[in-house]
Amino acid sequence: MDKDKVQGKGKRTVSNLLITLIFGLIYFYVELPAINLKDPAFYTFVLLLSAVYCFLSILTQGLFRAESGRELWQSVKTHCTIPVTVCIILAAIFVVGNLISAPIFRAHAYRNLLTVETGDFAKEVDQISYSEIPMLDEASAMKLGDKKMGELSDMVSQFEVDDDYTQINYNGTPVRVTPLYYSDFFKWLSNQSEGLPAYIMINMVTQEVQAVRLNEGMKYSTGEYFFRNVDRHLRLNYPTYIFDSPNFEVDDSGTPYWVCPRIIKKIGLFGGTDVEGAVLMNAITGDCAYYSAGEVPEWVDRVYTASLIIKQYNYFGTYQNGWFNSFIGQKGVTVSTNGYNYIAKDGCVYMYTGVTSVVSDNSNIGFILTNQRTKETKYYACAGAQEYAAMSSAEGIVQYMDYRATFPLLLNIANQPTYFMALKDTGGLVKMYAMVNVQQYQLVASGTTVAECEKNYMNMLAGSNLASESEITGTAVNGTISDIRTAVIDGNTSVFIKLEGDSYYYIISVAENKLSAVLSVGDKVVITPSSDDGELRSAYDIKRAD
Repeated sequence: MDKDKVQGKGKRTVSNLLITLIFGLIYFYVELPAINLKDPAFYTFVLLLSAVYCFLSILTQGLFRAESGRELWQSVKTHCTIPVTVCIILAAIFVVGNLISAPIFRAHAYRNLLTVETGDFAKEVDQISYSEIPMLDEASAMKLGDKKMGELSDMVSQFEVDDDYTQINYNGTPVRVTPLYYSDFFKWLSNQSEGLPAYIMINMVTQEVQAVRLNEGMKYSTGEYFFRNVDRHLRLNYPTYIFDSPNFEVDDSGTPYWVCPRIIKKIGLFGGTDVEGAVLMNAITGDCAYYSAGEVPEWVDRVYTASLIIKQYNYFGTYQNGWFNSFIGQKGVTVSTNGYNYIAKDGCVYMYTGVTSVVSDNSNIGFILTNQRTKETKYYACAGAQEYAAMSSAEGIVQYMDYRATFPLLLNIANQPTYFMALKDTGGLVKMYAMVNVQQYQLVASGTTVAECEKNYMNMLAGSNLASESEITGTAVNGTISDIRTAVIDGNTSVFIKLEGDSYYYIISVAENKLSAVLSVGDKVVITPSSDDGELRSAYDIKRAD
């Protein structure tokens, strides 16, 4: 073979490698696969690179002009042996990896992904303060966010509100937060240099909506197109990490961050998805810091997603007695119910879901609470109605109004596990509230305010001998009014009364107590409070002191 021919083949090989490299860089930039044998996308990436190189080799080496099949086969072996061998090795790894990750062989390992402790509901789940009860679900929060965006005349033509509302505990208050995003590519061109100017924060208790304006705009978001896109920025900084979907949170000072959980596969190559840590990305500057799972700052509320927790609990409940028992016999097999919600507890956000037997019915055998930052999980045995059965029960008492119940929260009311839910009209607006006893779901109470709903519910508990007189009424409080204010909440006028020597306010609806509308500072009163505590405490009754 003459020297020029050898040099020509060498140049074509280098050219093919260069084109393949360029293709690989473009594909990596767009699809962002992790350079990790435990990421299935990595195998697709290598397969495509090999296919591109082989095609270019066949094309540029003149293999299509081969005079015989033997000549073609010899040329293919010469130029494509290495990439084909790599693909065969990776295919073997992929197949074996799936086999050694299969639950049929590793049921015990899947069961142990989640540690579940047994708890005592009455002792460990405190009666929640009204200042901590989220009154809105995500759908209602989205409506309020869109409405607020429509009021921002300087932003509404350029930006829209993201639909991903993360529920967090912000300085002790449950809120949902979501960033803005650019309306379209041309709006991005006009505004990307300054970044996104604000994020939306919705107080889940008072339903107050804020557009939190930033001194410096958010340069990094999921709506960015190029290097400032959150996923791309992560991949370029951590090319070997596998990430779950990033979620938007703010720290205690209101600085926006993207919390990006790093997931690992604990079982074989592809099984046993879990979280090993999280990257916190400053949404303004793009600065990233990685924390292991046990070192994530306390202001972060969601490292473990609800879907991951539910999947791991289902492994725990399904494989208690091995893989074969999960579908033959099914002794002791339990699964989570179809739905979940969030509870603010001890300054953290907990995911709640019911637990039922694998046989489909309308009852739960208990429920779990899982800390979404630490994955600490407690199981509480409590036989009772499933959430959707309770929702139907609540809707039944207002069926003439055609209200629809939100997915319930689980509360401790007078040491009774209680479903609490909002009742919304066809327009998605919250009109009433309902409480349903978990164990006796025929006990249903409703009210236009939470305080009225609780009062009706407590009276119902007393009538069924499930609550004592002291739990119903609390202890009457005598005092002199030092401050009094009014506010309209959900169309109802409420009065906020502070007594001398107290640091908190009692709340009572004017519709429930007309006297509250004419009281003044200095009046001596007797207040019958509810059982909650905190800065805002509901009251059932108020009257003048004798």
